[in-house]
Amino acid sequence: MTIFLVTFLFMGIAVLAMAIGVMAGRKPIGGSCGGLSKIGLECDGGCEKPCPKRLARLQAEQEAAEAEEADLSAPPSR
Repeated sequence: MTIFLVTFLFMGIAVLAMAIGVMAGRKPIGGSCGGLSKIGLECDGGCEKPCPKRLARLQAEQEAAEAEEADLSAPPSR
């Protein structure tokens, strides 16, 4: 029972500290942008609305692929 009370008290203090931080105007805790891609895995679940950083990266990859495709389809210069 002592372990339960100590654990409950510790978790309560942690939640209280986070609430005070949010009320003081600090930014709430947020997830990272990318997550699994940092270790080389892609999100298989699919994101409905990717974060701006990921969206910019996807657009840059698409533009690079289109540029490479245009270079490959152009006739060789002499």
